Amino acid sequence: MTQSSYLSAVRERVVIFDGASGTWLQAHELGPDDFGGEALEGCNEILCDTRPELISQMHREYLEAGADVIETNSFGAFGVPLAEYDMPERAHELSLKSAQLARAAADEFSTPKKPRWVGGSMGPGTKFATLGNISYEDLRASYYPSALGLLEGGVDLFVIETQFDLLGAKAAMAACRDAMAEVGREVPIQVQVTIELTGRMLPGTEISAALVALDAMGPDVIGINCATGPVEMAEHVRHLSQNSRVPIVVMPNAGLPSVVDGKMHYDLTAEQFVEHQTRFVEELGVTIVGGCCGTTPDYIRQLAEAVGGRPATWKPGEFEPGATSIYSLVPFEQDASFLIIGERTNANGSKRFREALLEGDWDTCVKMAKDQVKEGAHVLDVCVDYVGRDGVADMEEIARRFATQSTAPPVLDSTEPEVMEAGLRWMGGRAILNSANLEDGEAEGSRLDRVMKLAGQYGAAVICLLIDEKGQARDVDWKVAIAHRIHDLAINRYGLESSDLIFDALTFPLSTGDDDLREDAMATINAIRRIKEELPGVHTALGVSNVSFGLNPAARHVLNSVFLNECVKAGLDSAIVHAARIMPLAKIPEEQKEVALDLIYNRRGTEGTLSEGDKDYDPLVKLLEVFSDVNAAEAVVEDRTDWTLEDILSHRIIDGDKEGLTDDLDKAMAQGIAPLSIINDILLAGMKIVGERFGAGEMQLPFVLQSAETMKASVAHLEPHMETAEDDTGKGSIVLGTVKGDVHDIGKNLVDIILTNNGYTVHNMGIKVPITEMIDKALETKADAIGMSGLLVKSTLVMRDNLLELTSRDLEHIPVMLGGAALTRAYVERDLRENHPGRLFYGKDAFEGLHTMDRLMKIKAEGEQEDDKTWGIEPGGREIPGLSERMAARAGETTVEAPADLPARSPDVATDNHVFMPPFLGTRVIKGIPIDEIATWINETTLYRNQWQFRPETGEDDVAFKDRLRSRFREELAKAREDDLLVPTVAYGYFPVNGDGNDVVVWTDENRNTERARFKLPRQHKEPYLCIADFFRSVDSGEPDYLAAQIVTMGSKVSERTAELFAANNYTEYLYLHGLGVEMAEALAERWHRRIREEWGFADEDPAWDGSSPDRTALTGLFRQKYRSGRYSFGYPACPDLEANAILGELLGAEAIGIECNEDTGWQYHPEQTTSAIICHHPQSKYFVAR
Repeated sequence: MTQSSYLSAVRERVVIFDGASGTWLQAHELGPDDFGGEALEGCNEILCDTRPELISQMHREYLEAGADVIETNSFGAFGVPLAEYDMPERAHELSLKSAQLARAAADEFSTPKKPRWVGGSMGPGTKFATLGNISYEDLRASYYPSALGLLEGGVDLFVIETQFDLLGAKAAMAACRDAMAEVGREVPIQVQVTIELTGRMLPGTEISAALVALDAMGPDVIGINCATGPVEMAEHVRHLSQNSRVPIVVMPNAGLPSVVDGKMHYDLTAEQFVEHQTRFVEELGVTIVGGCCGTTPDYIRQLAEAVGGRPATWKPGEFEPGATSIYSLVPFEQDASFLIIGERTNANGSKRFREALLEGDWDTCVKMAKDQVKEGAHVLDVCVDYVGRDGVADMEEIARRFATQSTAPPVLDSTEPEVMEAGLRWMGGRAILNSANLEDGEAEGSRLDRVMKLAGQYGAAVICLLIDEKGQARDVDWKVAIAHRIHDLAINRYGLESSDLIFDALTFPLSTGDDDLREDAMATINAIRRIKEELPGVHTALGVSNVSFGLNPAARHVLNSVFLNECVKAGLDSAIVHAARIMPLAKIPEEQKEVALDLIYNRRGTEGTLSEGDKDYDPLVKLLEVFSDVNAAEAVVEDRTDWTLEDILSHRIIDGDKEGLTDDLDKAMAQGIAPLSIINDILLAGMKIVGERFGAGEMQLPFVLQSAETMKASVAHLEPHMETAEDDTGKGSIVLGTVKGDVHDIGKNLVDIILTNNGYTVHNMGIKVPITEMIDKALETKADAIGMSGLLVKSTLVMRDNLLELTSRDLEHIPVMLGGAALTRAYVERDLRENHPGRLFYGKDAFEGLHTMDRLMKIKAEGEQEDDKTWGIEPGGREIPGLSERMAARAGETTVEAPADLPARSPDVATDNHVFMPPFLGTRVIKGIPIDEIATWINETTLYRNQWQFRPETGEDDVAFKDRLRSRFREELAKAREDDLLVPTVAYGYFPVNGDGNDVVVWTDENRNTERARFKLPRQHKEPYLCIADFFRSVDSGEPDYLAAQIVTMGSKVSERTAELFAANNYTEYLYLHGLGVEMAEALAERWHRRIREEWGFADEDPAWDGSSPDRTALTGLFRQKYRSGRYSFGYPACPDLEANAILGELLGAEAIGIECNEDTGWQYHPEQTTSAIICHHPQSKYFVAR
């Protein structure tokens, strides 16, 4: 860490930077002559030469305003941007002049009591290194003359600012260090990234990834500037405050820009700007503040008066070591797993990768990287070493693609340091080097020396192998001694930290039977344990599969899995494995598991668990015996050579098998089978079996949808060969729609899929469909039925009214099917049938709808039989007294007058509870929340069972069920992240409120004189007479109270993509993505409710957990409301009025984050992957049913 008076100051007090230079210069309306001609107009850096007095004036005005630090006018004074003006050679000259001008001004104002400093400004330029617009080396070389000039001109620190690309920031930092080495003077390096309105850096980099990648480069100060105002920066500043090990700088724009009267205008006044910056200082410990675009000396004057010189409250955050891609952070210590290092992008270990590499098939190489991420790999081992190949060239090709096309950080694996460096030059994120060892000693030029220097220069972590001049360490003491030696060298000679080191304890195969190797697995386990104990902060890794080398695949999978589990228990942090081939212990038969443990711990003779007292028992012999006839689980291809073409086609539908489908269909037509017969007699027979298996619980919905996709593809191929009458509706037709006021369409669309692919014509009218439109379409098309869908409780009442409309128009002869989460069979088939004269059916799922349509069509074709006469008409199911009234009450419609003696407030709700003061009043918008952070809050039960509709397999408990589905979750999450489909955004805030009978009154301010909004809420008609308003101090009490509110969304992209998938008949992907988007929104709501509890001061009442995210036990408790504060969403039983969503949306400024809610949306939020809530702090606020 560089020592300087500037760094001492920022640790003692708040330091003020100057404001915008561009804004100041634009206000002086400069013309071509000021810049030295039209060709140079706009090059502000040339003004140091053509108008030096103007630049000096700017510096003086900011110093007079109270700035402690002024920046040189050198933002673009390096080769890349100067080349745009055909003068890259002037970089050193202009940088030197800019530093001299600033130095002179600062010295003029500097006093012992108030020293002034000069920051050497270095911007990002105009070329994007990560995208290959310029190489790392060329960009570093371009920065160097500027850094040299700034240093020679007397700057006190380098300010590498407005960096949109981590690789560019690294190049600038390296150039500054090159210049400091040349001049022989060290100054601090302050690096600042810019976060876009998306909440990420321009390539998609999350703030957590930026911090870890840049921290590894050793900056003295880190922070954010430009692109947005302080409001949009707040969450990123918070992250830095909680996690940065160095002081933080924040220099926002003066809000967001707009053009007013032809000039750029920013939306924050100086007072508003200062208010936000003051909060950063007071709440988040920021010690360095200043202004960027739109700020002027007046902004800086007010800022200096407000916070300048305040005692610093900054303290180092809880830094989380890890690796990063250009997109996201992967911590070395995983909360619920070990760090999985994917092993398949290795030319020495994967034949497929090697062949793709040799053929220059880069697309296959990239696909293998993506596939490993989908299978669960956190980082990827990347090795291109192969005899006769140019490793540097190959690494260049792979690294430049993996840098942007893989979301996982790389482990650059090579025996040649120059190959590793070729990869590092493409990595804006933080890579891991594999590996360093002491095989050729520790002298300069040794492998250890070269790799450690690369790690320091590029900010990489290092895997250290326990090998010294004598060879690979075998026993525990030898392994640990090498670890200590490498650790001491890394720390004391190369300036690395313990957390930069990952020790691979290495292991030999247990399969040889060699007595000398029998203890090796135990030595590895014990070495891992001792390294973690004796070298705090380091991490451990292991190439697990070496332990099983030489065994058959089935034995390898089991031994690797059991050995890995033992190593993890000893403290192993990461493992190089094929993630898809690691088996959960619960799925390994007991005998196989025990023999593996006997072999690992060398339990021979009677000590063996499976010895049965046999003194000659050898676990290796036993293992070979146990696995002699066991095959590794793999897909068995059924022999269908003697099957008829009809059977093959039918089973293609059942299996959802589209590969080679069109060839088989063509063969069937060539044999003279008519296309319509293929569909009706062969393919639909397959769909019938699919339906039967689904009904029997033998087939789960995702696989049903694969069958439907295959059916759709078959029909699409056959249709051009069919003659279809204009009025042909197939087996029959139906009009489907989500009812008015409801925007949920997943259930309706599933019905569409199943009916369409079973031969029916479906007129899918979409969402929010009025009954008049459904009727018109049914009459126009002579439909055989109408299907209505709805998720909301309120939709049950809309359906009831729709039935009345049908009856009033004498259309009760049209059969009606109703489906949706809020309906019950009893409500539809008893309560609603009693008041509807026509056929009315409850559709539990899509296949029940299919069976209903099949019977309707049979009646249409064959006539009504005796048992058909009352089918769908006579009330069925058990009678549940008062069901209709309860359904209406849940939907917010009361059919019973409130009792006259209903209390104005529940007597059971305490009125003397502590009122927690909120951290602020008003609304804030948060963007850029890491996807991985949100994913840790996902409700797996709801996602896997309710959204994706998977079920446990026979004998599979809930733990094993979720373990099985997590790979699918990781795969879907990786695909959504790759396509940038999930864009999490939160608007939340705190408001002064009071209860007023059944209403919650929201006040405009703390004076509580003027209403801003009012939520009208229902009260229970019987004890305990609860109403949400009871959880707030009453208006009459004269006491203040507060309400929190939030609205969270995953953005419109995921909704748009699901619509595209449905339209393209990609039914399975549609199901997966739709469910993922909905549950990620719910996870974000859960996460943000936790944030509110933290800010409000009672998160300590939550279940406890270790780490940054809740473990599964704690998460289960949170899902069961084991926390203080109720979270109520409108449309649910305690507050069923959906129109209140619009009031809440207005309070939180929903439109500003792209959320719509009005009568046209049925008072629901659009996009669909959005949810909101009001939040009470009262300890008794829990879910309940009103009325």
